[in-house]
Amino acid sequence: MAERSTGGGAGLGDMPTLDDLRNDIDRVDEVLVRLLNERARCACEIGRLKKTLGLEVYQPEREKHVLEHVRSIAVEGPLGPDAIARLFERIIDEARSLERRIVHADPDEHVK
Repeated sequence: MAERSTGGGAGLGDMPTLDDLRNDIDRVDEVLVRLLNERARCACEIGRLKKTLGLEVYQPEREKHVLEHVRSIAVEGPLGPDAIARLFERIIDEARSLERRIVHADPDEHVK
């Protein structure tokens, strides 16, 4: 987290400034992007395996399991289970799109 300012407004003391908090968010966003791309790389590998095994991209039971799992761990912060589930529905949708590109790709086309 950012070092906090100690001067300025009355009663603010050691409160972080708006810039401090925005810098914290920028750092968290950078980590999120790296993690989302790592997850996407896993989804690409899953897509390749599904293609090899002749499996359908859409696996509703697996998606249900993922959503149940993230809902169960969402009690740790200010975003509740419903908000986390909505975010993961979008993440899953993007992962499914990547998998479809791989499953239906020309063998000479490469998806990262």
